[in-house]
Order: sequence, then C-alpha cells, then structure tokens
Amino acid sequence: MTNYWYDGQLIQSSTIQLNIDDPGLLYGATVFTTLRVYHNCLDSSLTNWNSHCDRLKFSLQAFGWETPHWQRLRQGAELIKESFPILRITLFPDGREWITGRLLPATLTETQKYGIEALVSAPEYNRSLPVHKTGNYLSAWLSRNIAINTNAQEAILVDGSGNWLETSTGNLWGWRDGSWWTPPLEGGILPGVVRNQLIAWLTSHNQPVTEEPWTEEIVKSFETLAYSNSVVQVIPIHTVVTAAKKLEYNPQHPSLQLLRQMFVSH
Repeated sequence: MTNYWYDGQLIQSSTIQLNIDDPGLLYGATVFTTLRVYHNCLDSSLTNWNSHCDRLKFSLQAFGWETPHWQRLRQGAELIKESFPILRITLFPDGREWITGRLLPATLTETQKYGIEALVSAPEYNRSLPVHKTGNYLSAWLSRNIAINTNAQEAILVDGSGNWLETSTGNLWGWRDGSWWTPPLEGGILPGVVRNQLIAWLTSHNQPVTEEPWTEEIVKSFETLAYSNSVVQVIPIHTVVTAAKKLEYNPQHPSLQLLRQMFVSH
C-alpha cells in the first residue's frame, strides 16, 4: 500500500472509492497535471508549481467546473512530495482533488543519454480536446502500448494529413537550419509546461524557435529529434518507425545541450 491524497485526506491504500455514477469514472471527466518536484520544493522555478496550477485553472474555466480548495490541494502536494519526486494532481468536476506520487523512471539517465525509438501512430489515435490534459487519455495510452509492443518506447501522434503533433507523453523538438523547431499549438497539441519553459529559455538566450506544422518533408530534414515533459526533461529520439521507412536521428547532437542547459542553470 502507498499514500495518496484524496478530497482533503491522506489515505494509505492501493485503491480509491468512487461512486458508480462518478463522471470521472464513467467518462474520464477529470483534468490533471503531472509535475516533478525539484530540490523537494514546490516553489522551485523548475518545479514550476504556479504554471501547473494555471494549466488546471485554464481547463476548469473552459469546462465550467467547480473550483477546488487550492490551499487544501497544496497541503496534499506538500505531504505526497515527501515520499515521491513526481506528483500527479487530478481534479474532478465538483472540485475534489486527488494527488498520487511515483518515482522517477529507472532508465531515465540511460534514455536521456542514448535516446529511444518511436513509432508513428495512425491518425485516429490523436488526443481529444488536445489543449486540455483530461482523464480521457485512452488514445495516447493505446498508441504508446502499440509502440511498446513493437519494441519502441514512445508513439508519435499525427493529424489527418500525417503531420507530426506530439508524442503520447510529451512535446516534440527538432533541430535544423540552426534553430529548434516544435509543432504549433494551432495544430492541436498540448501546451506543455516544459515546452513553454524551454521556448522562454531559448528565446531569452537569443536562440530562435520555429513553430510550423511538421510535414513529411520537414521531419526528414531534422538533424536531431527529441521530446520533453515535466518528468523526463528532454529525451532524444534516435529512430522513428513510419509506415514506409525508418528515420534516423543523431541522439548525441550538440544542439541538445541548448535544451538541457535550462535544467542545470537554475
């Protein structure tokens, strides 16, 4: 059993009790954010607590859901972070909060150094309501499981035209022509917290960031490829398997240091 926080209480259990007509259970009607706690401090600039809360507030306002008790939510996060460096904060439509914790991936250092393989998913696996991080994450979960069953570690989601959007768990980055590229929000992707941090970091250091659709021709031209999220920071992608061929990228490209530098400069 492990500890989690639910509706104002610290609970030690491996199960949670929900009503059988709870919309979170029936329809995935929740919003969530996953954050990594740096220096055991929610207020660390890398933890970026406020941005994660802003993401939740944005979705709550868009959906017209109840506002949670933010002070109570913070209290729960403070307790759970004492045991876990990664927190998943989930909110229900009626304002209930649910906070769980987990450890960093055991292979994180290895994948940060050597990279991973990714599989391009079919268009039907792109996420619903992509600018919101909702509990209905079935398409991304399925696409990643399909990738894992082919010995890849991630899935790349695409739109109806085949443009690359994001991975099943993060935002995409590609390097070409002396610039980092990332798919635009208008294409239907999650505005990731780390994505926003990296764009601000690169811009402040006079490094241009190009946000244009990732067409078939563009993805072929990248020298290196990576994805980012709040847990893993930046992971290179050395191989992408498409329906027609394999694309190879350099996981040791020196430009990756531009992204990684943000995590060691704070």
